[in-house]
Amino acid sequence: MELEVKTLDGDAAGSIALSDEIFGLEPRADILQRVVRWQLAKRQAGTHHAKTRNEGNRTGKKMYRQKGTGGARHGDKNAPQFRGGGKAFGPVVRDHAHDLPKKVRALGLKLALSAKAKTASIVVIDEAIAAEPKTKALKDRFAKLGFTSVLVIDGAVPNDNFRLAARGIGKVDVLPVQGINVYDILRRDTLVLTKAAVAALEERFK
Repeated sequence: MELEVKTLDGDAAGSIALSDEIFGLEPRADILQRVVRWQLAKRQAGTHHAKTRNEGNRTGKKMYRQKGTGGARHGDKNAPQFRGGGKAFGPVVRDHAHDLPKKVRALGLKLALSAKAKTASIVVIDEAIAAEPKTKALKDRFAKLGFTSVLVIDGAVPNDNFRLAARGIGKVDVLPVQGINVYDILRRDTLVLTKAAVAALEERFK
């Protein structure tokens, strides 16, 4: 697959050949769904917690005598049916993460890249560098290129000025190539790869 390489100013900067083994696969929604579900489950904090009956701070003294009152029998005010009592079967602190084979994760990344390539939503630029960390200047350059919702993947270390300038633009994410993932690729309309990112991805999947 051959793509034109552009600069951030929209000028042509040659062309680049993308590997069909990474960018030319037929997308599979089932694999993409599995990987996204795995990612989102892994990032859940799992810190939700409700106090149970034995964690309540109310008295444990028996409320009234067992028999002869004409009412239901109760042991203490920490029971769930009373105001201020413990929660029955409430949420507890736990880890939401589940396993997913490495081969499925790798395949999911290739399929996400292929899905963007199939819809012509991949743009390759020569480099992502800004002379100054000025958000307005970068926003104007993005407007010329037609970028509204974009994920920019750079090499191992993104340019600091570019990263800081992009931080103030809505629906724009900048990641190093090590941080590329299926969820972030799919949640943005356009995937922008630098030449360094393309080389790193092809090296990764050799």
